[in-house]
Amino acid sequence: MHINKELEKYIPIANLTAKTFGKNCEVVIHDLSIPQNSVVYAVNNHVTGRKVGQSFDHLVKQVLLSKNFQGDYAANYKTTTEDGREIKSSTSLIRNYKGEVIGAFCINYDLEPVKNMKDFLDEFLYVEQEEVEKEVSPFDNVMDIVDDLIDKIVGNVDIYSLKRKDKIALIKFMDAKGIFLIKGAIEKVALKLNISKVTVYSYLDELKKK
Repeated sequence: MHINKELEKYIPIANLTAKTFGKNCEVVIHDLSIPQNSVVYAVNNHVTGRKVGQSFDHLVKQVLLSKNFQGDYAANYKTTTEDGREIKSSTSLIRNYKGEVIGAFCINYDLEPVKNMKDFLDEFLYVEQEEVEKEVSPFDNVMDIVDDLIDKIVGNVDIYSLKRKDKIALIKFMDAKGIFLIKGAIEKVALKLNISKVTVYSYLDELKKK
């Protein structure tokens, strides 16, 4: 997969970070101009199984909506792998020279191998946990970032030629990624897809039933 030149310069930093903290430290670089296939680089990806071409998972729910998100990063939040391992994660946004968010730099550290050393490593193992409300009002520039993600997800397709199943597929993807946890996102998506809010809600209900 071709890597944006502005993101490519973060690859040595990713390799350095992984080399410094060892095989239990995974580093992933995301290109947020292609949300559905945002992973463009991953090292030590055996930690969570992240692969080039996959999409982001926790960007909205545990980074942008976190009370600890400030200075363009959220550090030390907990995620869990499919096989039940606890992961300590940190994510920083990447901006271009214009100040626009173009990517994300993520570190995922597997805590399982060091759990037996927990007393000694309590400070290192500390993770932030918080409940995510059903719908959260955005703060700072989060809505701008989510607006841009919605634009990128929908892309430049001809909305009037989109079939119902295609619109549902886009809404399913956005729902899975936490887009609709942001207050005002449903209205934004409805406008972008040229459908009503009621239709978006009906599609979401239909997806939940499935």
